[in-house]
Amino acid sequence: MPNTPRKKADPIQPFKRAVSLATRSLAENKSVNVTFGPETPGYDGKTVRLPLPSRAITKKEIAIIRGYSDSLALMISAHDEKLHNAYAPPSGEARSAYNAMERARVEALGSLRMRGVAKNLDAKLAAIYERFPDRDIDRQDAPLADALALMVRERLTGQKPPRGANGIVNVWRDWVNERAGNILDRADATVADQAAFAKLTRDVLVALQLMEAPVEDPETEQSADADEQKNEDNPGESSQDESDQSSQASEAQADDAEGSDADDEADAADITEKDYKPSETEGKEQPHSSRRPNTSVLDAPGDFGYKVYTRQFDEFVTAESLCDADELERLRAFLDKQLAVIQVAVSRLANRLQRRLLAQQNRSWAFDLEEGILDTAKLSRVVTDRFQPLSFKMERDTEFRDTVVTLLIDNSGSMRGRPIMVAACCADILARTLERCGVKVEILGFTTRQWKGGQAREQWLAAGKQPQPGRLNDLRHIIYKAADMPWRRARRNLGLMMREGLLKENIDGEALTWAHARMLARPEQRRILMMISDGAPVDDSTLSVNTGTYLEKHLRQVIYEIETRSSVELIAIGIGHDVTRYYRRAVTISDAEELAGAMTEKLAELFAERGRGPGRRGKFH
Repeated sequence: MPNTPRKKADPIQPFKRAVSLATRSLAENKSVNVTFGPETPGYDGKTVRLPLPSRAITKKEIAIIRGYSDSLALMISAHDEKLHNAYAPPSGEARSAYNAMERARVEALGSLRMRGVAKNLDAKLAAIYERFPDRDIDRQDAPLADALALMVRERLTGQKPPRGANGIVNVWRDWVNERAGNILDRADATVADQAAFAKLTRDVLVALQLMEAPVEDPETEQSADADEQKNEDNPGESSQDESDQSSQASEAQADDAEGSDADDEADAADITEKDYKPSETEGKEQPHSSRRPNTSVLDAPGDFGYKVYTRQFDEFVTAESLCDADELERLRAFLDKQLAVIQVAVSRLANRLQRRLLAQQNRSWAFDLEEGILDTAKLSRVVTDRFQPLSFKMERDTEFRDTVVTLLIDNSGSMRGRPIMVAACCADILARTLERCGVKVEILGFTTRQWKGGQAREQWLAAGKQPQPGRLNDLRHIIYKAADMPWRRARRNLGLMMREGLLKENIDGEALTWAHARMLARPEQRRILMMISDGAPVDDSTLSVNTGTYLEKHLRQVIYEIETRSSVELIAIGIGHDVTRYYRRAVTISDAEELAGAMTEKLAELFAERGRGPGRRGKFH
């Protein structure tokens, strides 16, 4: 019989096996599963994900993979996630900085104890920052969280930032040292104590004004929980204390009774406004709760019947913080391939928009004025007779005002595939086009961190399933491109929309509120907010424990508030979904391929309008 060919052994299998054993050993956990693949390195509670080595693996690649392995193993063995979350800020830049500084502490701990681990971690860090320019850069291109982590590492281990990270650290170093340098100097004394380091980190964030000083320390809360447990175990002792306290409280209530009645009457006199109708299509609603005049659903949604169970786990992040630079480059390359297919058609529409905008920016002058800029054409007359009048000119104000445009893109699961790809491509090309016309563009996305709830739902379940808890999921709002960020620096970020697993559920009302608040903070005179969505707000976790129209009602209230009382001009484009039911300015398209035409046409219509005041509104036909 002919010999059957023997299957070739994987040449990197011994390396994988050795790394897996080293990871479990350093993690002090034999049950940890180690996998190798193209996903972002990380740990999900059971599995450590590491970069996939090439078949012709190099020494540099070995060191980098071992660096990721050591970093994740140290996070398993030297990091307490429950303690970490107890001290953590709710979300945003403060949470990112808090997480980065804790990782720097854990890695420093391993570097100080094991020389080999230190070399591996150095290789991993050098690989992360090798694409960054080794020079001073702008602060908007230098993540503060990274700078703080590198400064902590420097203080704990004495190691300078790797090549490529110097620019990030240098642009923030003086600013951080001036405000929190004395606090960071104490970091080396807390490297082995996670709780002490967490307190120090919070002090740094408070000093940098990234978060407010906490009202109560987590240890105090834990001791209160312990006392409560003790009272449950010894009900006799607690009942005596409660009886003493109740007798004192009854006396105090008797003394305050008259004053409270007077206060109630005064408060009642201030309440003069009822709930407004979110939309003409809805029937009359009974007032949810009394509130003071001029209350806005944008500032106080609870007064309008919309509440949030907890905002502790909400996330407001930049695209760069959700995955590393290498993955963003890979995702952007994938988007570029898709972009090549539709670029000709979209670019043609964008160029037409550009010509229409530039045509409105022609400069014009008023001559023969008593004051203004000296008219050089009449310079000889000024020299011969300096008292000659009407020798000045002044540039006329154009109707094309200083403008910022925000593209708010639905990142829900129903947008997966062709719709999100087309939305990303259109946002990319329009951002370039408007930037050439001097219009600032911001690109935002919104989704949730988990399907069917998240940590918020877990907390609600653990607390006993409070009825009607309100919004019950963890938001994830993403900044793909800030208004002041040039397109060339943000182009890579748009590839994140192609990431598998990013798109989940959509809570449109809170996303609109967030984007609107960002626009109001801008200095531009004219602000245009464009919502791109393919459906009504949907979050199974929230809708399963509230009324079926809970999220839709809040969205209508937010839209009504922006359209009637805000200077922001709101426009919506629905992909296969009739958004005209919600928005006054809206257009519905049946296919994602029509998105580019709809976006450019409606923007052109807005810019072409004349003599608009902030309170005027119109409808698309």
